[in-house]
Amino acid sequence: MIKRIIALCFLLASSSTFALKINAAGASFPYAIYSKWFSEYSKLHPEVQFNYQPIGSGGGIRQLLKETVDFGASDAPMKAKDKKKAKWPVLHVPMVLGAVAIAYNHPQVPDQLKLDGPALADIYLGKITKWNAAQIAALNPGVKLPSDDILVVRRADGSGTTKNFADYLVEVSTEWKQRVGTGKSLRWPTGVGAKGNDGVTSIVSNTKGSITYMDLAHARKNNIKTVALKNKSGVFINPTVEAVSASAKEFKTDGKELTGSLINSSAKDSYPISALTYILLPMVEKDQKQVEIYKFVEWAISKGQSYAKELYYAPLPTELSKKVLERVKSL
Repeated sequence: MIKRIIALCFLLASSSTFALKINAAGASFPYAIYSKWFSEYSKLHPEVQFNYQPIGSGGGIRQLLKETVDFGASDAPMKAKDKKKAKWPVLHVPMVLGAVAIAYNHPQVPDQLKLDGPALADIYLGKITKWNAAQIAALNPGVKLPSDDILVVRRADGSGTTKNFADYLVEVSTEWKQRVGTGKSLRWPTGVGAKGNDGVTSIVSNTKGSITYMDLAHARKNNIKTVALKNKSGVFINPTVEAVSASAKEFKTDGKELTGSLINSSAKDSYPISALTYILLPMVEKDQKQVEIYKFVEWAISKGQSYAKELYYAPLPTELSKKVLERVKSL
């Protein structure tokens, strides 16, 4: 009996010691669902273990280029200059859809405060500094707003969430487009910076009068109020899984690059700052590790999508999902 126990312990220790370890890093936006996927997949395949560091999209791309990770993750496609730096082609694989929620903390400001693009841009330009500013009050008739200062909170690291947020502001504000523009890192006109979605969440959760942008999952899990944002059709829309799915109605891809924007969709029921998030696969010579990564990606795109809604993400549209699976299976 004792020999059997010793043998079993040795077997368990051996399986852990010799498990294939896959290292990845990048976007914090999809961290909640990636963690769920890694956990569920490892239950099915205990011989494979994942180590994912949510260091931001910019960090994920840098680590991928330095070859310190097996794959990267980003909420924004790599720039042409970064692709040129890579020693191999990089395939962008859409994994799930999410919302960049505008979250805030003030007990005297009701949940689902209404904002439009120009007002949001002016807050981040430092032109609107009070919660009861005329521009905000006009969008919320009958609501008594406090005269307190607005504390702008934004990302300090290279972030795909920032890129999607800025892409939206570029579309709705000429001044933002001319003064700030878009990108994973910006020269911010105002605000306090923090690293990752966890960083901005921590500040806003603990600071009265603050406002920021973050993934919907962080806002919901931390019970932070979110803005109802006016979309392209003139409808104030709350960030929900359904509204994110609606933003993908017009998404099209030829099946080669598999990238595209969901920002400011004209669909009437769409949330205007919706985005795809990508796994960045280096097209290196196929070995055992690469095969296992491809198997995981196939599982996540098919069976793994069932976990999306409970974690406040939207599954890939059926047509896009089919194209992505076809592309990954051809590797």
